[in-house]
Amino acid sequence: MPTRQPLAARLPDFPWDVLTPYADRARRHAGGIVDLSVGTPVDPTPGVVQSALAAAADAPGYPTAWGRPELREACVGWLARSLGASVDPTAVVPGIGTKELVASLPRMLGLAPGSRVAIPRVAYPTYAVGAILADCVPVPVDDPREVSDAALVWLNSPSNPTGAVLSASQQAEVVAWARDRGAIVLADECYIELGWDQEPVSVLHPSVCGTGHDGVLALHSLSKRSNLAGYRFGFVAGDPTLVADLLAVRKHAGMMVPTPVQAAAIAALDDDAHVVEQRDRYARRRAVLRNALEGAGFRIDHGEAGLYLWATRDEPCWDSVSWCADRGVLVTPGDFYGEAGARHVRVAFTATDERVDEVPSRLLGG
Repeated sequence: MPTRQPLAARLPDFPWDVLTPYADRARRHAGGIVDLSVGTPVDPTPGVVQSALAAAADAPGYPTAWGRPELREACVGWLARSLGASVDPTAVVPGIGTKELVASLPRMLGLAPGSRVAIPRVAYPTYAVGAILADCVPVPVDDPREVSDAALVWLNSPSNPTGAVLSASQQAEVVAWARDRGAIVLADECYIELGWDQEPVSVLHPSVCGTGHDGVLALHSLSKRSNLAGYRFGFVAGDPTLVADLLAVRKHAGMMVPTPVQAAAIAALDDDAHVVEQRDRYARRRAVLRNALEGAGFRIDHGEAGLYLWATRDEPCWDSVSWCADRGVLVTPGDFYGEAGARHVRVAFTATDERVDEVPSRLLGG
């Protein structure tokens, strides 16, 4: 008799559901909730992007899994212009948002069941989920080289949640180590344009991987830098052989970015002005929130780049979540990102200026 083990049963509980009672408590504040938990953009999608989407709305035919040539050209143009990385257009595959890629890449890359996947000790939970979906074993570590038999290594710089940045030399050491063992390096670089105290370097830059991208893939997103989270677009670029494997799988699975979204992504990638404007918004909010948190007795660890502050009062993270919720501010418990985050909270910059400006009086005045 065939048996079935629901895949959902092998996955951890969805963490955000546990935060609901604290969100309800924060909403009861007289001034309403200031939600600094989920890093979802709140600012307008740039007009140039909206116009491109509307102009491409008449799209009766199927798109391709590889995307329009103009889209891949826009991706490699941005990589060269913004990150100093030279990638051929044939070594790019678009995704239906970057989370989809993170969750599916270990499986689409054909990792053998039981393979070990090195992930950061404090990390975006979907790295572990992607390993589990591929019937692999996620191994949280401070340095991926601790996992001598790793088949795949995740790097995340700037880090979600900590904002820590890996230097070019740190990444280069991991890439060289992985190549010696035949392991694949996946670099999540979704926050790479949000450098504050340190300028992030892409794993695709020659200072990291040399003259080729063998065994290396980088993931990029337009969600944060272009307020495009609702459109669902990201892409992966790097090793041409690995990209070809991914493309073959995605063709069979029908994983295609809608044509109007491709047009919007081209407009977003080709326009740098709106990125500067959005960075300025986030820089201002970061300063307000950092001052408020430090004034309330929190210490900020890391935070050199990215969209979050990694804050602690050297107490259990849920005590900090509760204290903030009583003041109408919702933050994310650090243990969502692994046991090593159990005494921190993550604070996102993604609330409006009006809401962010409420935080100092709430945290400092009760």
